[in-house]
Amino acid sequence: MEGIDMRLILAGCEYSGTTTLSQSIDDWMQENMGCRFSLIHDHWKIPHTSGHPDDTTEDEQNWLLNATPKIMEMHQRHSIYYHIQPATWEMPDWMAIGLHIDDSVYGPMYFGYGLPDTRHDRRIDMHRMERSMLRFAQDLVLVNVTASPNTIRERMETSPHPNQIVKKDEVEKVMSKFDELVNWSLIPNKITVDTTSKTKDESLQEFMKFIRPFLSDTDRSRIVAHKALISSGN
Repeated sequence: MEGIDMRLILAGCEYSGTTTLSQSIDDWMQENMGCRFSLIHDHWKIPHTSGHPDDTTEDEQNWLLNATPKIMEMHQRHSIYYHIQPATWEMPDWMAIGLHIDDSVYGPMYFGYGLPDTRHDRRIDMHRMERSMLRFAQDLVLVNVTASPNTIRERMETSPHPNQIVKKDEVEKVMSKFDELVNWSLIPNKITVDTTSKTKDESLQEFMKFIRPFLSDTDRSRIVAHKALISSGN
């Protein structure tokens, strides 16, 4: 399946703009290829772990937040492996937000699981998960979405998330951990998109600039074919 479809993981600190960028990429695909991602998988920021987008109730979120680290760890690990099973890569165009990177940052830092030298140490599990992915999707691209710490804090003030994970005084610490794990990742295809002081369109244009070397021949053919279709008036 190598080189057939667009396969992306967008990872970054909460409020860095991963969800917004994913929606812009999806719109760009519709405009330039005539298709969308069938789903955008964004299920790994506890307690927002279900739906497209998250559809958990407040009671359900509170239940998960009060679960033991053992239950949280199992819940997240099973969800990740479900989303990267072999059948996943038989489907066209796939995008996930956070996935194992989010889990490997937030689990040890905030939820008490995946700590170093424990069972399911996330630094070790992370590579196991990536080996499973790369077996079927060598064309996978890891997008490191970042922003300045002050930008993150400003977004916390202007557009707060319900049950947000990251605390204002820990933004730098969380961002440093994301950078560390992106560098630790076995995924060879990596790009960075900085959304600081950028509009949605400007962030998308930065993504497009860096993703172009990783576009497959099929991606490029789809763009050409869609332009021809539009030009013909169909």
